[in-house]
Amino acid sequence: MLEEVERWLTRRSWSAADRTLDRLLVAKAARGTTVSVVLPALDEEATVGAIVSVIRRELMERAPLVDELVVIDSGSTDRTAEVAAAAGARVVHRDAILPRLPALPGKGEVLWRSLLVTSGDVVCFVDADLRRFSADFVSGTVGPLLTDADVQFVKAMYDRPLREDDPDGEGGGMNGTVGGQGGRVTELVARPLLNLHWPRLAGFVQPLGGEYAARRSLLERLPFPVGYGVELGLLVDALHTVGLDALGQVDVGVRLHRHQDDRALGRMAAAIYRTAQLRLSRAHLVRPELTQFDRGENGFVPRTYSVDTEERPPIREIAEYTSGRAA
Repeated sequence: MLEEVERWLTRRSWSAADRTLDRLLVAKAARGTTVSVVLPALDEEATVGAIVSVIRRELMERAPLVDELVVIDSGSTDRTAEVAAAAGARVVHRDAILPRLPALPGKGEVLWRSLLVTSGDVVCFVDADLRRFSADFVSGTVGPLLTDADVQFVKAMYDRPLREDDPDGEGGGMNGTVGGQGGRVTELVARPLLNLHWPRLAGFVQPLGGEYAARRSLLERLPFPVGYGVELGLLVDALHTVGLDALGQVDVGVRLHRHQDDRALGRMAAAIYRTAQLRLSRAHLVRPELTQFDRGENGFVPRTYSVDTEERPPIREIAEYTSGRAA
C-alpha cells in the first residue's frame, strides 16, 4: 500500500461512534447544512418500510439531522411505493423525473435523477434492501461532511456476511465473512482494478457499497454511469475531482441484505469493468455484451446481455436542474 494511503487511513477512516448525534446537530446548525437521504428502490416492499421508519424516528423526529427523505421507485411491481409512503417517505417515481429524457434501466440512473427532486446540501444514498437497518448508516456517513469542511465524499464500511443467520461471520469460509471482507464482486473485480489502476483508492474497505454521502456541489460535477458501475465511477471521478484527502470512510458495523445469484453478479462485474475501462482510456468496448450459460434440455444454452454503456452527464449540465436551483 502506498504511504499516502496508509496516512489517509489514519486520518480519513472513522467509526460512527466517533461523532455523537449531539455533535452532529450542533455542526449542522452552525453551518446551516441541509441533508437529503435517497433510497433507490425496485421491488423492495419487504425491507424499505423498516429502513424509512428507522430514519424518520431516529434522525428526523428524535433528532433533526435529516431534512428530506425520498424513495425513488424505479418501476416496482410490488407495494414498494405504498409501503415507503406509509412509513413516512416522500415517494417519487423515476419516470416522473425529467420526463423529456426517457429513463434508462439501472441504479445509477435513479441516483442521478434523484438530484433533481432533492435539495439537501449533503445527499446520502442508502440501498433499500438492507435488513436490521441501523441509523448509523446515515449519521455515520453524513457525520464527517457536517463536522469537517474539507471532506467531500464518504463511504460506509462494514462487515458483510453472506448468511443473515451468521452476522458475525463465525461460520467462516464462503458462508461467513472475515473482518473487512467485501462482497464477491468487490473482492474479485473492483478491488483488483482499484489496486492496479487507482492505488490511491486501495484503502477503501467497501468501494462498491451502496451507502455513502457526498456534498451536492461535488455530485453536480460528476457523470453517473446508469447501471451497476455507478459506485466505482463516482469514487474514481471524485478522486480525480477533489483529491484523496477529501474522501473518507466510516465503520457502521454490519450490513445484511439480499444477495444476488452468480449470473447477476457476472453482469454486475462486466458493467464495473466497463466503467473502469472507460475511465482508463475513454475508449469503447469492442463488444459491450456478456454471454452466460444456462443448462437446458439439450445442453448449455447461451444467454447474452448488454453491458451498461450509458452514462448521464454531470447534473449541472441539465437545464431543468440549474433553473430549479436558481428558483
